[in-house]
Amino acid sequence: MAQLTPFALKDAPALIEAVFPAQKVSFEAQKERKAGPGQTLTSLGSYWKGRKPLILVRAIVLGTLLPQTEDKEKDLEVFEMLMGFDIESLAKRALIKKSVKPSEIAARIELHNPWDYFGHNVKVTDANFNEVDILKFPINSDSLALKLRWRRDIAESEKLAIYLQYLENIDGYENKASLCKRPEEVDQEWLYAHIWPCINQHYQSLGINAESHQELVAQLGQLRYGHRPKVADTFTGGGSIPFESARLGCDVYASDLNPIACMLTWGNFNIIGAQPDVHKSIIEKQLQVKNRVEQKIADLGIEHDCEGNRAKAFLYCIEARCPETGWMVPLSSSWVISPRQNTIAKLIPNKELKSFVIEVVSDVSDIELEAAKIGSVQDGKMVYELDGKVYRTPIKTLRGDFRDHDGKTKNQLRLWEKLDFKPRESDVFQERLYAIQWITSDTVNESRKMTFFTGIRDEDIAREKLVDEILSENIQSWQSLGIIPDMEIEPGDKTDELIRTRGWRYWHQLFTPRDLLNLAFLKQEINTPELIPEFCGTLDFCSKLSRWIVRYSSGGGSDFTSNVFSNQALNTLYNWANRSFFDCEFVQNYPSIPLLQDTELHSSASNQISANNDIYITDPPYADAVNYHEITEYFIAWLRKNPPAPFDNWTWDSRRALAIKGSGDDFRKGMVSAYKTMADHMPDNGMQCVMFTHQDTGVWSDMVSIFWAAGLQVVGAWYIATETTSELKKGGYVQGTVILMLRKRPAGENSGFKQRLLPAVRAEVKNQIETMMHLNDEVKDKMGEPVFNDSDLQMAGYAAALKVLTSYTHIGGEDVTTFALRPRTKGEETVVDEIVQQAAEAANSLLVPEGLSADTWQKLSGIQRFYLRMMDIETTGAGKLDNYQNFAKAFRVEDYTRVMGSMAANKAQLKRIPEFISRDLTESNEIGSTWLGQLIIGLQQLLAEAEPQTVISHLQEELPDFMEIRPVLIDILKFVENKAPEQATRDVAEVLGARLRNMRALGN
Repeated sequence: MAQLTPFALKDAPALIEAVFPAQKVSFEAQKERKAGPGQTLTSLGSYWKGRKPLILVRAIVLGTLLPQTEDKEKDLEVFEMLMGFDIESLAKRALIKKSVKPSEIAARIELHNPWDYFGHNVKVTDANFNEVDILKFPINSDSLALKLRWRRDIAESEKLAIYLQYLENIDGYENKASLCKRPEEVDQEWLYAHIWPCINQHYQSLGINAESHQELVAQLGQLRYGHRPKVADTFTGGGSIPFESARLGCDVYASDLNPIACMLTWGNFNIIGAQPDVHKSIIEKQLQVKNRVEQKIADLGIEHDCEGNRAKAFLYCIEARCPETGWMVPLSSSWVISPRQNTIAKLIPNKELKSFVIEVVSDVSDIELEAAKIGSVQDGKMVYELDGKVYRTPIKTLRGDFRDHDGKTKNQLRLWEKLDFKPRESDVFQERLYAIQWITSDTVNESRKMTFFTGIRDEDIAREKLVDEILSENIQSWQSLGIIPDMEIEPGDKTDELIRTRGWRYWHQLFTPRDLLNLAFLKQEINTPELIPEFCGTLDFCSKLSRWIVRYSSGGGSDFTSNVFSNQALNTLYNWANRSFFDCEFVQNYPSIPLLQDTELHSSASNQISANNDIYITDPPYADAVNYHEITEYFIAWLRKNPPAPFDNWTWDSRRALAIKGSGDDFRKGMVSAYKTMADHMPDNGMQCVMFTHQDTGVWSDMVSIFWAAGLQVVGAWYIATETTSELKKGGYVQGTVILMLRKRPAGENSGFKQRLLPAVRAEVKNQIETMMHLNDEVKDKMGEPVFNDSDLQMAGYAAALKVLTSYTHIGGEDVTTFALRPRTKGEETVVDEIVQQAAEAANSLLVPEGLSADTWQKLSGIQRFYLRMMDIETTGAGKLDNYQNFAKAFRVEDYTRVMGSMAANKAQLKRIPEFISRDLTESNEIGSTWLGQLIIGLQQLLAEAEPQTVISHLQEELPDFMEIRPVLIDILKFVENKAPEQATRDVAEVLGARLRNMRALGN
């Protein structure tokens, strides 16, 4: 066997430059995202939403280290084995998930001796036992009234073989993988045991001999860099990139300007990644702290009532005085407390006090429950009824909104002072506790707890007064010691709302007195860094920004308090809920994934790198990225004084002025500085991967210009789709991530001109796509499905174009750095925009849908190409909105939504031909004036039983060049005949196509 020689792969192209199973990675990434709390790192801080899926990071690291060989098909096969995507790995993953029923297996596979593996419910003494005993699979066990079960005496390997056979009968990777656990959820040694002989055989000429990913990564690092590879992320955020790189066997360097990002990354390394004994001790420390705080609260009696019931949640609302009547009115968008318990809050007028008693009533009728959905805040107004009259006052009127001489909106709200922890009596907005959720005393220690709600009683008011007294006595000293915050809220995009809508000026004012007391008790007990992440987790559920979520559905689950950062904002609420300390669950059962590699973490800006690194993988801020520099001040305020080591070495400030954010000239300058620093701290054969959200060509232009100016050359690009739907967003919310691969640009000057660039770009795009399509054909013949879809091929077209473009140092005599940093005017089209569009057009001209001639395709306009391309894609069952968005951009469609029947994220589809209405097909609409638009009108006429000759006459009138384009019309109609989802449309397309073909024979 060959010996492993350091630097043998020093200049070898990486596999990810040529091959990447983007569709499979996309599906696995979505699967990981949908796991919610089941994701590995979210237990440390679900409030950081920007983590990239670990499976995606793993794929990038492996793809960057693995070399290309002469056998790309085998390279891909090996790569998928290492990812756990091969059929045997899928069988193992499905076996562990146990979601496939024996009856489903019986219906799909051929098995001559099924009772060697399965048992059934027919006894030997039954008359039909012999008939059942000779059955062979496949069978419909339900129709035979057979209840099947796995035999207990079969070996795991036998069971695995059955699963493998079953999965081979399932079409498509997504359908197979949906039956499986995620790769990281399965024992790693067992999952990958079968792959190593194949891996070692494929790379035997390099001296590879590995039995784990960590050994393989170490050996590939030797071959490329002469040492174990070191991966860096200088925008570490939630830390998924350095964590997964370390788990895979790389040394890692992580940094971030934001101390909360550093804390989460530190937690990934030292809590989730701790060795088993340390991990166990962290859980024990949490429990000890929880018990001590619990004892303090129990001694004070502030979470128990006189009958021993334990508080679970406290419900609050804002209260304001009506300027018309002088009444104090509780404000809430709804007075439903619990649909499951039919519990609502009723406003009962108290004329003596000119206020409302809030009565909590359970077991109300469905009619009363429905009525309670309409609260006292409607469309930005205070709305309430008194003595039969409805009063409406805009909230902005209550605040006293006005515009100053600069045109800025201001109001009359008093700005709270540093020692304020509750409103003063003269303040516009008061805060009122109006309901408490209790756990019954006899179930408080049971796994299934019984709950009920009460209004506010005298004893509850007494407990609130006690909390206020303790806080009043201690707030000044606690603030000076850093036990509770004294940090001022700095104005900003997200923080302005806190000041403008409530008058809060200090971060502790986002918390009720009860929150502040509980958190102060907790903070006093925390003296080690391992407990800080869970303290932040508690903060995420304890403030005036926590919504009370009521469950209307009949499914499982109860009403609950949401976390503050269920969205990435600091939105003030009219009614909110806080968990009691009892319900805070301070003890977290963190995953235990011991990390063995060297990890380095710095709290520093991305252009301040203190070490050389082989590979940089980054997910930088851009465009509308989340303003973490603002919203994390919510946590920083609590942690900035006296943090434990090593956190005391970090700057506990969001450093907004230094944060790279937004877009525009300053954004580009900051990014160029950051990426040039990375390039300077990377070997000549190093590699960078940059992830960014695929929004529009403007983002492409900015990002590519930045990397170009930083001395980097694009060598590959892939598109990963991750999609979620959210009640907080109307319609489908789609996020696609572009994976851009870069290397250092070769030394020396290389000047070019746009006129010479464009032919070179087209040639490179053509070569790249044809190479990938050839591999597609080979893999499809062998595996039954291609590895690349049209989005991958499009993206490869962009990458090929950018590879040519970014190889130059000067374009048209202008230095690329000057070009990148030059201020832009709105709507300006740069050379990068033009090149990207040329690449898209070159790629699309090659991607002719099956069933259309290349000649027809070249003659079609963008909207026609879009409709026919998506019609073809829909025949595969695809319905992902991001596909439609990407192709609409590529085909330069002005408004693709006009031809869409559904815009749902995962169930998008075109309008069917019968669904177009007359205004969709007028000259003023994009598709109306096209050949396809006229054919749609003709097909609709035929569906309405018009005569074919009438339709042809109409086409001749509307299309002056009818005879010239007749072959194109015939080709389109044949395509529709084969691709339209509804049979009636296929039939009329066939009729019209036949009449057009026969026109010459008939002499027309």
